[in-house]
Amino acid sequence: MIGKNAGPRISTSPSPSVPQRALIAASFVSRVGNGLFNTAAVLYFTLVVHLPAARVGVGLTIAGLVGLLAGIPAGNLADRYGPRTVWLTALAMQAVTMAAFVLIHDWLTFTLIATLDRLAATAGGAAGGALIARTGGERPAAFRARLRTFVNLGVVLGTLGAAFAVSADTRAAYTALILANAASFACAGLIALFGVPNYQPLPRPKEHHGWAVLSDRPYVSFVALYGAMGLQYQTVSLLLPIWLSAHTDAPRWTVAAVYAVNSGVCALLQSRIGSRVETPRQGGRAFRIAGLLFLVSCPLMALTADVPVWVAPGLAVLAVCVHSLGEVWESSGGYALGFGLAPDHAQGQYQGLFGIGFDAGQALAPVVLTTAVLGLGHAGWLLLGVFFAALGAAGPPVATWAERTHHSSHDTAPATQGRPAEAPLPESA
Repeated sequence: MIGKNAGPRISTSPSPSVPQRALIAASFVSRVGNGLFNTAAVLYFTLVVHLPAARVGVGLTIAGLVGLLAGIPAGNLADRYGPRTVWLTALAMQAVTMAAFVLIHDWLTFTLIATLDRLAATAGGAAGGALIARTGGERPAAFRARLRTFVNLGVVLGTLGAAFAVSADTRAAYTALILANAASFACAGLIALFGVPNYQPLPRPKEHHGWAVLSDRPYVSFVALYGAMGLQYQTVSLLLPIWLSAHTDAPRWTVAAVYAVNSGVCALLQSRIGSRVETPRQGGRAFRIAGLLFLVSCPLMALTADVPVWVAPGLAVLAVCVHSLGEVWESSGGYALGFGLAPDHAQGQYQGLFGIGFDAGQALAPVVLTTAVLGLGHAGWLLLGVFFAALGAAGPPVATWAERTHHSSHDTAPATQGRPAEAPLPESA
């Protein structure tokens, strides 16, 4: 890892495959629940609770913005008291808040519960990132790639399961989805409790402080880069479906095919590509490759409006294949940089900022994509591809800058600080 504790990746477990399998299983279960809930959440709040759609949007926006505040503080708690403790607490809080959604009857209660849920989710993301770093073993990139593969599969399975409840369109069906998501958080917590070691905090340098990540300019620059590149996720999930519906005569099943192809390509290639992107420098190059692939995929998506109706579905699938390959390279590069540029003793704090950057990008994505890109039509798609390519081109320089800066800090540090910290043995679960 390149960071203030330069040296090889710390392996704190004598048998890393055991906690790795437990963490993968816990993440998979919780993401199945997410897939169940996210597919039908807006329908439940509008059709069952009878909240106006505009007010649901406002409530979710408030919750999302307030939730960002938990990232760095929760990461600091994970670094100070151990990541598993904070992650389990966040999962327990999400189980409670999710179950509480079945009791809401007014907008204020909905917004309050949604805000608590987002605070817990952000805290869980920071602590979970630190836990991934501690569980990585000797080949952290391969582990992160496998983890992401199963996370994607979990969301897909949950989404498919939610389709049955949506088709039933009853209060009981929607309530079952919400309670199933709450149960998924509880089950994930139990799996982690008994399968993931309670890693002890790592020794911290004297100059470490709770907001140190904000003074790490290369890392902050990378987070901004990653957050902006995150618009590519909603290019497939939001922008392309709207484009296909409003600007083409492609059959409606094309949208479903787009989702299936995106999920399938990512699931098939994530481990194969992600396991090869290990160092920050490799992460920077992966970012550049992703940007070039997006530069190709975005104009292809725009061209679906200019071809015969029988060609549009095939062209959309081709564009999504290229885009999904870029997504695999982008996520692999993001993980390599996000984890590799963070010091071992402050992974929680750094992952907290990492999550804030990504979530902020996702919050802005709908406005940017639907106004700027759709408003400009074909030119908007081309500009979007150029934007992604420019972000990707910035990946290698940012990685080089970070490595040079961190190596410089290491060279001027006291001799005792330059050695990798010896990690204490984990407590038994």
